[in-house]
Amino acid sequence: MAEPSSVSPLRGKNEPMTFEATRLSISDVMLIRSRRFTDARGYFAETYRRSYFDEIGVRADFVQDNQALSVRANTIRGLHFQNDPHAQAKLVRVLTGAILDVAVDLRSGSETYGQWVGAKLTADGGEQLFIPRGFAHGYCTLEAQTVIAYKCDNYYAAEAEGGVHHADRDIGIAWPPDVADPIVSEKDDRLPGLGEIVAPFVCESAP
Repeated sequence: MAEPSSVSPLRGKNEPMTFEATRLSISDVMLIRSRRFTDARGYFAETYRRSYFDEIGVRADFVQDNQALSVRANTIRGLHFQNDPHAQAKLVRVLTGAILDVAVDLRSGSETYGQWVGAKLTADGGEQLFIPRGFAHGYCTLEAQTVIAYKCDNYYAAEAEGGVHHADRDIGIAWPPDVADPIVSEKDDRLPGLGEIVAPFVCESAP
């Protein structure tokens, strides 16, 4: 699995020490941690502050929140995206349980086209993964009764749905080793491989 890069954590010069973000090896994808304030009752944490996200360069205007329950461990959902003009950036976190969360670069002209990065997100840790537009997204549940929540910066549009098969060899995602026979929907299991699609996005920094 692609590891976080050596870029120093992004804390925000003008923000309180509430969040910390680390760029992954595909640097547009960020792992974000929130500070938790704990006492005998439990904890409190901010999970989103627009001013901080603006400061680190994440200027997604989130318009829709989604939540999903996976009853069993080893459930894979994805890899999903929406075509332009309905492309979505996502901010994903886990409310109960744990997942391996994955983003695949689908931007034509990108040096990392077809490559993936991932991070373990847990309810106990409170980590979040920011996935910008131009990527396919998917995850595997690591525990039963896992609930995730995620923000999107564009509304769901059925007519714009797209996807790539989670087990495509050209992408080569290293799903957990015990996921030899994952639980996958029929719809997701019919998704094409990377070589069967035309790149749905263009890298803005490509020459």
